[in-house]
This record gives sequence, structure tokens and C-alpha cells, in this order.
Amino acid sequence: MAERPAFFVCNGKVVSETYSFEWFPGFALSQKQRCIESLHGAIGKADTGARPLEISTKGMAEIGVRLSAFRLRLNGYTLENIFQSAKVFERGGPYLDLLEVPPKEAKRDKRLHDSGSLKAFWYQGEDFPLIPKTVFYDYIYLAAVRDSFAANEIHAVLDYNYFTDIEFNPEKSLNTQARTVALIRLMLETFGNLPDLSKEEFIGYHKEHVVYEGCREPIAGRSGNESF
Repeated sequence: MAERPAFFVCNGKVVSETYSFEWFPGFALSQKQRCIESLHGAIGKADTGARPLEISTKGMAEIGVRLSAFRLRLNGYTLENIFQSAKVFERGGPYLDLLEVPPKEAKRDKRLHDSGSLKAFWYQGEDFPLIPKTVFYDYIYLAAVRDSFAANEIHAVLDYNYFTDIEFNPEKSLNTQARTVALIRLMLETFGNLPDLSKEEFIGYHKEHVVYEGCREPIAGRSGNESF
């Protein structure tokens, strides 16, 4: 058995809930997809109105695969390169040369571990804070989605109400594309599109609408299709 979170919209906020499901070990795509089906089955047992979507290259739905951070690019760079190159530490950074190396190499660069505590992110001439905890990752992810998807294409997210990332383990990492896609769903519901918010506007919206724990309020009709 394993546990993974799913992200969804509850009372106007992006929240998560953790589900236990049968894990199928192995690195083959078929094994990963069995794990996804098992996780989605657990979500469906908890909410009969659930329409889960896997956000990764391991998923079965095209929209979920296209929304993988490994597929998205922003200004010609992968999100991994942008994220790692933007880190500012107490003794160095940002290391902009990391934009030009393979994503795995950027993530493993020694300077990211030898430059002291992480203090901020620096991107396009602006500093981004560490709090809210995932605000910079979510900001660049949304920017990449706006660059990569036509308005009518991204509305396909509204066909789903739970978002998963089978490789994401909250005990080992913080950022996940599944949380950000739940935020995209909320924005589409609220604005009808993905607004191009300024840094300050986005941070304010993020503070108000992204919660790093489960929904503490009752969800009307949780067991029916009208849940979301």
C-alpha cells in the first residue's frame, strides 16, 4: 500500500486530501499506470462524483500529459531549468548559467547545496518570496501554460475535479504540478480564463486561495456530481 495526495477545489480554495491505495512496484510505464488507476479508484470510493486527472507523462489522458512540467516550456526553457537557475542563497545565486544545461544537471549542481540557506527566487528582474511556499513554482508554471495552450484547450481542465501526480511524495518535496492545475481550475471557474496577473497580484491571490492542508469545511454534495 502507498499514500498520495490529490488536489481539488473546496469552498474557493485549493486543498488536498491523502488517499491510501495499492502500489505496483516497478519503473515500467504500465506499472505506473496501474498505480494511477489504483489511486484514482481510491478517490472514486471516497467521492462518487470524482473525475480525477493525472498530471504527468505517466498519465493516460492527453491533457494531463501535456500539462506535465517536463513538457511545458517558458521562453524556450524547461520549468526545471528556470526554477533551479532562479534560486538565491545567502552565499550566491541566482546561477543563470543553469538555464543552459540539461534539467537533471541543473537540479544536481553543487552550488545549489553549497551556497547556504535559500533566501528567495529571482526571475525577470524581480524577487519572489519563499512564502507562500509554492508561489514561485506556481507562477512560472501558469506562465508556461498560458504560453503553451490556447484558451479553449486549457478549458479541458474543467472536465476534471481531482488532480494527482503519481511521482509526487509530500514527504520528499514541496512543489507539484497537480496542485498548480487545481489552481488553474479555480482560476478558470472564477475568471473564465487564466488571467495574466502581476507578481504582487498573483502572490495575493495565492495567499488567499491555496491551502497546504485538507479541507476543514464540509463540502456540499461531496458524494454527488454537483460537488464542484
